[in-house]
Amino acid sequence: MARYTNLFKTANSIPTLRQSLISTLQSCDFNLIYETADYLVAKEKPGQVSISQLATIELLINPPTSQDQEVKISLVVKNEELPLRRNNHCQKVFEVVNQAISTSTLWQPS
Repeated sequence: MARYTNLFKTANSIPTLRQSLISTLQSCDFNLIYETADYLVAKEKPGQVSISQLATIELLINPPTSQDQEVKISLVVKNEELPLRRNNHCQKVFEVVNQAISTSTLWQPS
């Protein structure tokens, strides 16, 4: 299974972040399939690649703690494809989503 991750930090409010993340995923042509207050899951639309290559995006929103005033967003992009090649479909999707999120709001990649 291919799996790529990143962590973002920001001082923005959680409701603003959630809406920004949802808009970003939709602009990247992903279907939002599950959402809670602190967790979003989106799936790549079928038809362009094989079923095993369809990517799933998970975003976990960690609220600020008493010691850290920043909201942390964990990004995970994964699929069932074995990452046998360095430049595989999952990595390409990760790069697109990571770039879209990075440029959508005031993020500070960790």
